[in-house]
Amino acid sequence: MKTRFVLRPYDKITCERLEHAGMLRPIAQALSARGIRSPEDLLEDWRSMLAPSRLEGAGQAAAILADAIERGRRVTVVADYDCDGATACAVAVRGLSMMGLAVNYIVPDRFKLGYGLTPAIVDLAAGADPAPDLIITVDNGIASVEGVRRARELGIDVIITDHHLPGDALPQAACIVNPNVKTSRFPSKSLAGCGVMFYVLLALRAELRRRGVYTQASQPRLDQLSDLVALGTVADVVKLDHNNRVLVAQGLARIRRGAACPGVQALFEVAGRDPTQASARDLSFAVAPRINAAGRLTEMGIGIECLLAGDADTARRLAQELDNLNRERRGLEDSMQLDAVERLSSMDWRNHATISLFEEDWHQGVVGLVASRLKERTHRPVIAFARDGEELLKGSGRSIEGVHLRDMLDLVSKRAPDVIERFGGHAMAAGLTIRAENLARFTELFEAAVKESTDPGVFDRVVYIDGALSPEEISYPLIEAMHARIWGQGFERPLFANDFTIISQRVLKDAHLKLFVDLAGSRFEAIFFRRSAPLPAHARLAYRPEINEYMGRRTVQLVVEALEE
Repeated sequence: MKTRFVLRPYDKITCERLEHAGMLRPIAQALSARGIRSPEDLLEDWRSMLAPSRLEGAGQAAAILADAIERGRRVTVVADYDCDGATACAVAVRGLSMMGLAVNYIVPDRFKLGYGLTPAIVDLAAGADPAPDLIITVDNGIASVEGVRRARELGIDVIITDHHLPGDALPQAACIVNPNVKTSRFPSKSLAGCGVMFYVLLALRAELRRRGVYTQASQPRLDQLSDLVALGTVADVVKLDHNNRVLVAQGLARIRRGAACPGVQALFEVAGRDPTQASARDLSFAVAPRINAAGRLTEMGIGIECLLAGDADTARRLAQELDNLNRERRGLEDSMQLDAVERLSSMDWRNHATISLFEEDWHQGVVGLVASRLKERTHRPVIAFARDGEELLKGSGRSIEGVHLRDMLDLVSKRAPDVIERFGGHAMAAGLTIRAENLARFTELFEAAVKESTDPGVFDRVVYIDGALSPEEISYPLIEAMHARIWGQGFERPLFANDFTIISQRVLKDAHLKLFVDLAGSRFEAIFFRRSAPLPAHARLAYRPEINEYMGRRTVQLVVEALEE
């Protein structure tokens, strides 16, 4: 597998304009390569957010909910079992409660009830005392044709709030709010599930103002929910377009000033992170995994209850439970990763377009993480399977740019309708269920589908860079300017590349390379995580400058991401 660096194309005139506005050259170039055309594109205040009235269905949902408030109707939120689903549920429950609705929630057990608003989940909701008059789905429901039909049979209205891609048929719900339905002209297709629900709440508040329930002065402060919206948006790895950057920036600002809900504050505490310095990376790598651990190993109720906790003591207790689950998840993942790497070493994967793996004792809540790590290692689409009862296997897949995973599964399903029981997902991630006896056949069909549909060059690793830095530009001001911006999916942190002379190198903890490198006569410390193989004397490296703090000493360190070879 080759690794080659490709310069991100950027607009030189825009770059100069941003420099004249006071930005450092490397930051200006990186931003212009990510579609920024003026400083106004970087504004992160609430006024820069797209208006709720522009999201199709939000006004209709607001009218239904306002009527429900007037009539004293009961509402059940049906959530999803990942961090976006948990935050969307907490946003819905807290926001609707602020506006006078009696709300409870159900989150499916992924191992028993599956995903989405199924007929079984509708029956579960209807069996509650009291039963709901209205169901609201968050982060799911767009494919729940049968579940909505069952709800209608029972006289329960359904509002679907979702952001996933729809199938050929839409559920016959009372209202659908999803920026990705074909008829939607909403400019941001990248709202996470929590973002969609937040927009519905904003539309509901506006509807209640129109009905004279609230004035501008008396209306509930929905910005109190921004920490949850930021967390779910970052956790779901949706594209950080301008609208999502506004939502994340506002949520991070709330966390930094100590105004986050008790659950988020407790999760920062158990993760050992400083909320006053909260970043999107903290949400992604420290907070979200602890919430996701609940959905992966047991059920998401613990995560949702933590986010709904009204006091610090309750939040801390639940956050500690989530931390314990996350430690268990890490142990399982480490063991499964070792299994996967051992299997990989005996496979001729470089001559294949795909990798499909199954082990008897793998946990179905963790196979997605295994697939993700193997995808990074091999630059191939990977599907990892775990057993689901005696007869079925559940698979979780991760893909690479240039291979649309859901489309490939759809192609397999069309060619052999009896092989895949059910599937769904996106370009980069998907899930499926097959019968255990069909594993070998699925593996062959999946390999053939991808190989026939994909240019072989896709399987070379391409690393997009933002040019080279001079030794003078590798500095504290540059690092601080990078940290001042929000980066994430579709708006990646800048990555630079230079030709270095390797002065010295040694392996730390059998896993990482500690380096001293020379760039045009200037020496820098560097670290190459998850690589133990030595580098050549002269190497072209892609890296990010960071501040390394050790024993009270702060130094500039280059964090190496890739070697061009």
